[in-house]
Amino acid sequence: MTDKRVYLYDSTLRDGAQTQGVDFSPADKIAIVHELDRLGVDYIEGGWPGANPTDDAFFAEAPVLGRSRLAAFGMTRRAGRSADNDPGLQALLVPAATVVTVVGKTWDFQVSVALGIDLGENLRMISSSIEHLRGRVAEVIFDAEHFFDGYRANPSYALSAVKTAYEAGARWVVLCDTNGGTLPHEIERIVSEVVATVPGHHLGIHCHNDCDNAVANSLAAVRAGVRQVQGTLNGLGERCGNANLISIIPNLVLKMGYETGISPTDLTKLTHVSRALDERLNRAPNRHAAYVGEAAFAHKGGLHVSAVEKDPRCYEHIAPELVGNRRHIVVSDQAGRSNILARFREIGFEFDPQDPKINRLIEEVKVREYNGYAYDGAEASFELLARRVLGGLTDLFRVQSFRVIDERRWNSRGELITLSEATIKAEVAGETLMTVAEGNGPISALDAALRKVLMPVFPQLADLRLVDYKVRILDPKAATAAVTRVMIESADHQGERWCTVGVSANVIDASFNALHDSITYKLLRDGATQG
Repeated sequence: MTDKRVYLYDSTLRDGAQTQGVDFSPADKIAIVHELDRLGVDYIEGGWPGANPTDDAFFAEAPVLGRSRLAAFGMTRRAGRSADNDPGLQALLVPAATVVTVVGKTWDFQVSVALGIDLGENLRMISSSIEHLRGRVAEVIFDAEHFFDGYRANPSYALSAVKTAYEAGARWVVLCDTNGGTLPHEIERIVSEVVATVPGHHLGIHCHNDCDNAVANSLAAVRAGVRQVQGTLNGLGERCGNANLISIIPNLVLKMGYETGISPTDLTKLTHVSRALDERLNRAPNRHAAYVGEAAFAHKGGLHVSAVEKDPRCYEHIAPELVGNRRHIVVSDQAGRSNILARFREIGFEFDPQDPKINRLIEEVKVREYNGYAYDGAEASFELLARRVLGGLTDLFRVQSFRVIDERRWNSRGELITLSEATIKAEVAGETLMTVAEGNGPISALDAALRKVLMPVFPQLADLRLVDYKVRILDPKAATAAVTRVMIESADHQGERWCTVGVSANVIDASFNALHDSITYKLLRDGATQG
């Protein structure tokens, strides 16, 4: 480890889940973990085992990680209990997590008022909890809650708390600006004083964004000596959010010269990861987000465009390709090719860069994204589109028509029920087939009907399951006539997951398009033929 190595700790799945309007399902958590693991984040906090059914379900089926370490979050033992006899502490020892992060008080005011215990007992709680966990997991991290408030009020006690955690064996002691009220110059001064007690290569920083300084505070802490930075994707978090890792990472690597677990190739995934999270949350990405926003490298006519075309450094602080973004000339869009070619390489798609069909594909993608498609969160649909335009995809089946009927009525028991029925007419293996199926809603019925007509020829579809379905209104002013975008996430029993997208003014039609892509992608990936 060099002094320039900074470790990244993502807390999106816990801190981010506290954002108003954000509610991760276990499937959401698994998908986000995969994105973070591929990106190369060192630690991924999965949640709080025992705190709620969602976190319990996630840890029960947490994926095996290739690059990251999965952390479980909880609190120190309760006052008056031994570490061995504390159910909350024991719940953190889940097989999937090799790291446990425990939060404890470092502000004397909180110890006396919130916990109602004496200051010495709080230090014993910190010490015994860490010692208990240290022999059972690979790493223990101590989250020093309200540290900066505590340090301002009683520096001696705040320091004694973090020193206790360090001496008890915590790999990292993380200084938390829990209220988000500290400014960068204060962070840098206080951290510079703390490193005299706890070495910087054992210190971390965890900032909230209540003063809109969380990123700046995190970078100031690194300058002062800490070597772990905590944050969330896109700055998710309660109140005003947490430090935004999407901004912190390129600032550390490209601006400050620090090393992380993220290689230059990994860094080009940053824009994709940011937008994929927003698509999963079914919300519009922030067009003006630093580094990754659609407008981050956008130039609108006049002198700026002229200067950028001569030398991008005139109005761009980095080359947008470094973070997977692109330059956008609003008057005459000249970007897109490099991103699309990079996507081809990612999916292992063989292509000739000089093929004139590439330009056709670029224009097709631009038109479709203008009309509402979003391929950052639907890689499977993008791959199918590319193969269709470039001539590398043969239709294995063709749906000639479909009809969906919804019925809402009272049954013989006096219960109000809703029934959905779908009729499909399709050409499969040279034969025209027609079938009817019922489902729990129109999309479920369509899915059942498609499988019913296809599975005799493609039995591998029995392995396909739909795990998520999201609808987003693209033009709310049009009310019920609005264009909708449907995102479907699918999976199979091999643990593979993929996302597809459909867009239409008719939500059933949009859903069918996404469903059709999902089934086609599954068959393509499995090497299916018509016999």
